Amino acid sequence: MTLRFIGTTSDGGDCPTLYEIEATGDILVQGDRVTDPEHLARLRDVKESETFVVVPRSLLTRFSPRHEPAAMVPFADIAHLFRDFKHTAWRLETRRGYASDRNSAKWQRWQAGDDIAAEPADDWRRNVAEQVALGKRFERVRLVDDPPTEGQQFLLASGQSNVRAGEDIRNLTRADAQGLGLPDWDFWLFDSRILARFVFDENDTTMGVIVSEDPAEVLAACQARDTAWHHAIRTADFARRVRSTV
Repeated sequence: MTLRFIGTTSDGGDCPTLYEIEATGDILVQGDRVTDPEHLARLRDVKESETFVVVPRSLLTRFSPRHEPAAMVPFADIAHLFRDFKHTAWRLETRRGYASDRNSAKWQRWQAGDDIAAEPADDWRRNVAEQVALGKRFERVRLVDDPPTEGQQFLLASGQSNVRAGEDIRNLTRADAQGLGLPDWDFWLFDSRILARFVFDENDTTMGVIVSEDPAEVLAACQARDTAWHHAIRTADFARRVRSTV
């Protein structure tokens, strides 16, 4: 079963940490094992399969869900948010590739050696330009492996056309992201108020999104955004850095 990183209050990647078991919505807790004999002696109805960990109250206060997880909905259900948001639409991209990219005509042109950075405007880029002209911001951070995967190389090449339309796209190495404790799942965050978390299958196909306005979940996404944005590098600069090491 897939685990989704929720959050941690530790430094340097140590425990404690919370995860969600996506198939069930249950919460998995990582922490230091309880070894104090007096504490163990006071535990009730202990099964042989059970163990116990210590969790700081601050971890549960900041990250524990406040309600039952929302159901997954089609991505089309949030399409209006890309026009209706008031201030910022922010994306974290964590995957090593996306089926939507590999199945596109642009992917085929890129593999044939075409300059896809000079692509004409499409519906997405036209909307970006319209919203940016109204004073809104489209921003995203993309994680990149070392060396970059084929899918990440494609996004580095194609991202320039989105940047020209008005998006501010930045990149961060996966190693840095892991060191910073960033989530390993994709999401859009609208106006620091609405969180839309992607659900993918094993072939990188988008199955849908889970939309939440839960204060704890939105706060965790805002904290991830602020951390990622502080450390990420603009696409053009990052692409030059990658080319210089290949």
